[in-house]
Amino acid sequence: MGWLFVALAAGFEFTGVIGLNKYSKKKTIPSGILFLGGFSMAFVFLYSSFKYLQVSTAYAVWIGIGTAGAVILNMIFFGESKSLARIGSLALIVIGVIGLKALS
Repeated sequence: MGWLFVALAAGFEFTGVIGLNKYSKKKTIPSGILFLGGFSMAFVFLYSSFKYLQVSTAYAVWIGIGTAGAVILNMIFFGESKSLARIGSLALIVIGVIGLKALS
């Protein structure tokens, strides 16, 4: 159940990142709702995961998934650089997240 909460938290973090990107460009109520609502729900689910998982592991996995996901979303939808160095760095983050999950 804890990993489900971490996955939901990461999904809502993606929503928050999209809202943040949109809100930083044009401050509208819908983009503000995506931004604040996404990050708020991410913290709710992350906090819920602490009942089942160690805080350090759940938080690190959430941060890793969120960071990698945010970079990928921004590469795909917002035209950020797709350089080999960035993609290699993403791979290292994913390897670290998999390692933390596998060893917890």
